Amino acid sequence: MSSEIEKLCIEKNMRMTDQRRVIAQVLSEADDHPDVEEVYRRATKIDDQISIATVYRTVRLFEEADILERHDFRDGRSRYELVTENHHDHMIDIESGEVIEFLDEEIEKLQTEIARKLGYKLVDHRMELYGVKIKK
Repeated sequence: MSSEIEKLCIEKNMRMTDQRRVIAQVLSEADDHPDVEEVYRRATKIDDQISIATVYRTVRLFEEADILERHDFRDGRSRYELVTENHHDHMIDIESGEVIEFLDEEIEKLQTEIARKLGYKLVDHRMELYGVKIKK
């Protein structure tokens, strides 16, 4: 069974080695935003012959092909997620590192309005909120 990322790679005529398939599978199944070291840990559970260098090269290749999006959530690690048509923003818990995806139509409208007031048509944006859980 092909992973979502593997299908995208095939559509882009990328050569798919067995190790690339494993890395694509790990990234497609991720419900978080893993960094390369975490992708490597997960991939080596499937194929213990995969090197960290292979993971770095493959992730960079997927990023250059606009399959993966890289994020810097200010924790010193580049973290990755699949590029999708569905826009969303991120709330990052600075204590736990948890990344929560969200979409708020009010915020989206406000950003468009701000751009318009400044004389621009908004074509893209990325919003990251950083916080700590409120202790109850």
